[in-house]
Amino acid sequence: MSNPESEFDSLLNEFAFFLSVEKGLSSNTIASYQFDLKKFFNFLSEKKIADVKSVDRIVLEEFINYLNLSEVSLRSQSRYLSSLRTFFRFLIEKNIINSNPVEKIESPKIRRGLPNVLTVEEVLQILNAVPTDNCIGIRDRAILETLYACGLRISELINLKQRDILKEQEILIVFGKGSKERIVPIGSSALQWINLYQQKCRSSFEKIGSDSKDILFLNKFGKKFSRMGIWKIIRSYALLVGLENKVHPHIFRHSFATHLIEGGADIRIVQEMLGHSDISTTQIYTHITKEYLIEVHKTYHPRA
Repeated sequence: MSNPESEFDSLLNEFAFFLSVEKGLSSNTIASYQFDLKKFFNFLSEKKIADVKSVDRIVLEEFINYLNLSEVSLRSQSRYLSSLRTFFRFLIEKNIINSNPVEKIESPKIRRGLPNVLTVEEVLQILNAVPTDNCIGIRDRAILETLYACGLRISELINLKQRDILKEQEILIVFGKGSKERIVPIGSSALQWINLYQQKCRSSFEKIGSDSKDILFLNKFGKKFSRMGIWKIIRSYALLVGLENKVHPHIFRHSFATHLIEGGADIRIVQEMLGHSDISTTQIYTHITKEYLIEVHKTYHPRA
């Protein structure tokens, strides 16, 4: 009798290979799929279900109930269903099953929360809190300026290479989710700090034998930053100006998008700069600006 766990592991490995080679997804995205599917496979094992062909609507509804009892948020439940939907589509392509049982399951309705953003003045407070009389400060200022000027994800920032900066055109070549390439304007202020960092400081972070020679921003070990390393930089300077409770890892990205739309930028252009494949993801920032407009109206209109 075959071991169902080894069969599940085998399918999971095949699926990960499919996502990497055929879909071109990043290792972080693939790891997220694997995490979700392992939880589902553990659930199947507990239910003594040894074959994915036995998964039907009833099994999936029991899994959702199990997530509810485990106090998993609606947003996370929706993500689990999305991962399962993609996995069962893969099984159909492999001719392992004939239909996708997840298509019959409706994702939970989530009221999308508005992301926290900084005002322009608060962004400047954080930028100006960086001491730039040493190379660590110059590097950190260049990092924060780039995050805000370009609206990058942290994963995109840490993977930037020196050759990705086209200085004469003042643009960055960014490789986003799924290794999709996009062009983002960088602006003179961020470029000024990047130039200063490259000319005066970057060499001081380089280490002999490091394999990160072309990585733009180097940590104290001469290597590429981790996402946590960049988050620590953001939080440390926010702490200096009393804004630590307002910041999160993507605070500069959210603030970038909001400030552009507040300034009258076309949402399609903002979508392109953020690298969103679906404009509905970008539209959340229009809700933020509506709240901003209401706040301004209440504050300044004599009959508000």
